[in-house]
Amino acid sequence: MKPTSINISSQSSTEHSQSYREAFLLVFKRDLTIAFRHKDDILNPLLFFIIVITLFPLGIGPESNTLARIAPGIIWVAALLSTLLSLDRLFKSDHADGSLEQMLLSPHPLFLIVLAKIIAHWCLTGLPLIFVAPLLAILLNLNENSYLALMLTLLIGTPVLSFLGAIGVALTVGIKKGGVLLSLLVLPLYIPVLIFATSAIDTAAMNLPYSGQLAIIAALFIGSLTLSPFAVSAALKVSTN
Repeated sequence: MKPTSINISSQSSTEHSQSYREAFLLVFKRDLTIAFRHKDDILNPLLFFIIVITLFPLGIGPESNTLARIAPGIIWVAALLSTLLSLDRLFKSDHADGSLEQMLLSPHPLFLIVLAKIIAHWCLTGLPLIFVAPLLAILLNLNENSYLALMLTLLIGTPVLSFLGAIGVALTVGIKKGGVLLSLLVLPLYIPVLIFATSAIDTAAMNLPYSGQLAIIAALFIGSLTLSPFAVSAALKVSTN
């Protein structure tokens, strides 16, 4: 009887893991499909990012040393604000049409659904910023030694913005005009990422090692990846009751 019970338990665990994977992919593909049907949701944060960065040379002047000195801060502040601009669509549209309640009643773990939605949000907002940022860095005369640091910090740091921002959205999802409250909740959480990312880029410009700053950003990424889905799940249950 023991081998049979072992086979049954292993089969059931395999079925569970397969169903979880299917649920994750279903929610992920659903969010991507909805976003591509409403292309403004993808283009608006990206256009905002581009406009903010291109306005700085016009306002400050074409002096290359000045632009190079402030370029890391400009790029990262623009990325932060672009992510903040796109957070509203993470849960509020689902809350408006009743999809969020169906997700809460789903037999699948809520944190898995939340994780799929956050990753989809990052793919739609964070990835375009990473591809566009090097081109805009040329406009700001960013030091040539800083491009790798810029790409690495954006690659590791922008998911943190999505994970932390999702907590604020979940807390304010039931509020009709919660944009200001969302900003007050989320912006303080973004400050560590902003500080260490700009520090890494500045350090790279001086040909100094910046692995320490990257390690801290990576720790923030791992921590947010691990804890944020559970925090968002708990916040959604509180906000929708």
